[in-house]
Amino acid sequence: MAGIYLHIPFCRQACHYCDFHFSTSHKKKDEFVLSLLKEIELRKDYLQGEKIDTIYFGGGTPSLLSPDEIARIIDRLHQFHNLSGLKEVTLEANPDDLTVTYLRKIRHTAVNRLSIGIQSFRDEDLKLMNRAHDSKQAQRCVPEAADIGFENITIDLIYGIPGLSQSDWKRNLETALLLPINHLSSYCLTVEPKTALAYQVSNGTIPSVSDDEAADHFDYLFDCTEAAGMPWYEVSNFAKLGFESKHNSSYWSGARYLGLGPSAHSFNGKNRSWNVKSNAGYIQQINENRLPSEEETLTVEERFNEVVLTSLRTRKGLALSDIRKYGNENKLKLILEIAIKKADRELLDIDNEKIILTRKGLLFADAIAAEFFITP
Repeated sequence: MAGIYLHIPFCRQACHYCDFHFSTSHKKKDEFVLSLLKEIELRKDYLQGEKIDTIYFGGGTPSLLSPDEIARIIDRLHQFHNLSGLKEVTLEANPDDLTVTYLRKIRHTAVNRLSIGIQSFRDEDLKLMNRAHDSKQAQRCVPEAADIGFENITIDLIYGIPGLSQSDWKRNLETALLLPINHLSSYCLTVEPKTALAYQVSNGTIPSVSDDEAADHFDYLFDCTEAAGMPWYEVSNFAKLGFESKHNSSYWSGARYLGLGPSAHSFNGKNRSWNVKSNAGYIQQINENRLPSEEETLTVEERFNEVVLTSLRTRKGLALSDIRKYGNENKLKLILEIAIKKADRELLDIDNEKIILTRKGLLFADAIAAEFFITP
């Protein structure tokens, strides 16, 4: 089974921390939708007829699309892909877009999972990040979505925000877990280069958050979600049993996926491709019947490193069988030597032929993974 990701590259305003591809000008939205429908046809053979079990509308802000546009895109996918095994159709949405009227109309499409970008229930945090919604909209939209019939709702929260105390963070989490959600994605605010936030931190307008403060937020996040019956299954994702994101889980397990829209990435098991990060360039190339993408063939070493990186971020951990599959016995021996040293420092456990990071180790997941990589 494979997945399809659609990148919707439009936002109402620019969040100060975001480095994804998007535009706050919506002049080309109609042209974009037509180009996306055409790209679906142009790339119909990419997954070689494999059944599709997940569709994910990401962005950007996909809830800027009308329900009719979303339905039209899904109908187009039906034309060129086998969706008979479709289990999950996720729409990323912002609270300010989720009016009762919009929710009712979306409920009549194939969308069966909402991913709502709340980020914080505090107005001061939302203003600092330049979010388009306020705290009242954040608290209102989830119960309304549930009342209208959405049973699979996830929200995003950000910690490590300048000025967000531990008690503020506790109230954010407590507010979230009282809502009718069954999944939570939570990320530490990252200062990405060339963003407004990076500029504000560099000139002292906004202070950076200490690693210790962020670690305290992280620690309470794990305690709070565990107590609420929503334990972690990936370093930034927490879910009630059976409500783990099927789409994102397929990424972490190495499944194939097709990415459509500007900046979207695709993977067919051997090759990775990525579309141009330009709405105008994307539309022009599609209109010329050209695929707006570049492609690379991954080496065995690159595939191994990706498996290590994604596996160590999950509760399932890194299977020693995967090390044997992609590496060799010498590499396995070296990794086990490193792992034993990490286990002595309580950063990971080695159990049932798997290497699994502890909560302490998850704070250093990417750095630990890098030590296991195969390097040229």
